Amino acid sequence: GSAPIQRDAIFRVPSMTKPITSVAAMILYEEGHFFLDDPISKFLPAFKSMSVSVGNPPSGVHIPAAGASTVPAMREITVRDCLTHTAGFGANGSGPRRAPTDTVAEAVARLATRPLAFQPGTNWRYGPGHDVAGVLVETISGQTLDEFFQDRIFRPLGMPDSSFYLPEQKISRFPSLYQSAPLDPATGWRLREVDRPETSPKVQGPHLQFAGGGGLLTTAPDYARFAQMLLNGGELDGVRILGRKTVELMTTNHVGDLFVYVRGRGYGYGLGLGIRTDLSGFPGVGSVGTYGWGGATGTFYSADPHEGLICLLFQQVNAAAGDEDGRTEADQAPAVARRIGQELEQLAYQSLVD
Repeated sequence: GSAPIQRDAIFRVPSMTKPITSVAAMILYEEGHFFLDDPISKFLPAFKSMSVSVGNPPSGVHIPAAGASTVPAMREITVRDCLTHTAGFGANGSGPRRAPTDTVAEAVARLATRPLAFQPGTNWRYGPGHDVAGVLVETISGQTLDEFFQDRIFRPLGMPDSSFYLPEQKISRFPSLYQSAPLDPATGWRLREVDRPETSPKVQGPHLQFAGGGGLLTTAPDYARFAQMLLNGGELDGVRILGRKTVELMTTNHVGDLFVYVRGRGYGYGLGLGIRTDLSGFPGVGSVGTYGWGGATGTFYSADPHEGLICLLFQQVNAAAGDEDGRTEADQAPAVARRIGQELEQLAYQSLVD
């Protein structure tokens, strides 16, 4: 209907789950369970000996005349690779399809049987790395990702409405999800309802998919507390989640000049967060060092340590389908559907007149 959205509305925030998964991993990093460049096979042995599709063989690798379609990975996939989208996994769409009754661990196990798209560490491709990181968190902690988030992040920070599934009693606070379709010449826009609260798998279950790459439900006030904790260097209201040097590590560009095509020029990527590296390469206003990420349902998050500013945008409209993946730098403007975050930042930054 046309009811106004309430302040306590609970939103699907698909890929805005990734920064939270990264924080979960870094809690375990601080406890000494791994170094960032440890191979993930230390915890998930199926990833020990990966192969790589040959498309373009790495220099110096001989392809026999018989025409092998894969070569061995030159090194193992690391925890850092999973948190930075440099592992070589296929793009989001080509990742393992999850049946409703699959656990994420089962889908990740299938990922280990497939050739990588490129040698680990040599390219950036947005994909299921954070699903793998979530399974790492589960394997190390002995908890489901849902339990770990609740125990180590949501309850300590006071985020009571954040979870992977929605309790029935909160259904009145859960809006429908819409799909933006191609523009209608008559009206100039068109929306289609694609998920409604009463029948949503987010309410009905089965309650067993806790994907580190996307799947959380949260409110604007809850996510603002998470964002403020990071902006404060790992602490909020006397509760410390991470040390400030760990947050610094997360919010630093880890991928050098690899092209982060989801955002466009002027962006690098940290641990689960896009990092603004250059003001002239990207069309939006801002500060170098600003970090954040968005979600496919039209949600957006950025934090600017230089200005002490957090921008959050919550809506429930899937962007019109567009080929965001596999772009080369030649055709790189981010799709129009993704511009709403830039518009929010444009409004927020022009209000800074001190």
